[in-house]
Amino acid sequence: MDKLIAKNITVSYEGANIIEDISIELNKGEIVCLLGVSGVGKTTLFNVISGLLNPDEGIVELDGRNITGKAGNVSYMLQKDMLMPYKTIIDNVSLPLVIRGEKKSKARDITAKYFQEFGLEGTEKKYPFQLSGGMRQRAALLRTYLFSDQVALLDEPFSALDSITKSVMHEWYLQVMKQIRLSTLLITHDIDEAIILSDRIYVMAGKPGRIKEEVIIDEPKPRDKDFKVSESFIKYKRHILSILM
Repeated sequence: MDKLIAKNITVSYEGANIIEDISIELNKGEIVCLLGVSGVGKTTLFNVISGLLNPDEGIVELDGRNITGKAGNVSYMLQKDMLMPYKTIIDNVSLPLVIRGEKKSKARDITAKYFQEFGLEGTEKKYPFQLSGGMRQRAALLRTYLFSDQVALLDEPFSALDSITKSVMHEWYLQVMKQIRLSTLLITHDIDEAIILSDRIYVMAGKPGRIKEEVIIDEPKPRDKDFKVSESFIKYKRHILSILM
């Protein structure tokens, strides 16, 4: 069973700690949110987990292997979809397979099988500018999944969407995750989003950034619009706000 563990991570810059003594874990098939205000060090922690940044202290393990400072073991999706404007959607999405050495035609064939599951059917030969923001994010998420079906790091993937589109994407995302069970660590500063999507939430706060509390969201999925106005949702939100304040 794939398990991602970050132990006692500390990162400093010019003599001052940015994040300090952070330990988190992600189990197979979980969606775990890293929640905190801007500047608390969430992206710094992601850069360490992805292998793009070496920590001053601590290690990162995937399924028992030390991957500290080793890029390419987990997939990483940034806030922007980063789709190449001159490539069709299927060529954008199949890029991880081509990079790994698959012939372009075979990479397209493999990728095409996922288009219906991700709600992208009919977009194969279109270009990014022809798609809505929500559809572009679907394409970016599929590309992320094809890079690594073990663990994905998503850095505020829905932050650029309007509130209605975001709500639709949340429901879609939970349905897709139920099918593919991609272990996902997701950054957000949106408390509602964290509660709706997560199995667990690590609340970050302070300077340097630390994990203040782990909040378990013990609610069935997928979570619909009614959950967002439920008493239990409001209780979770009040508790998280009390931690952040």
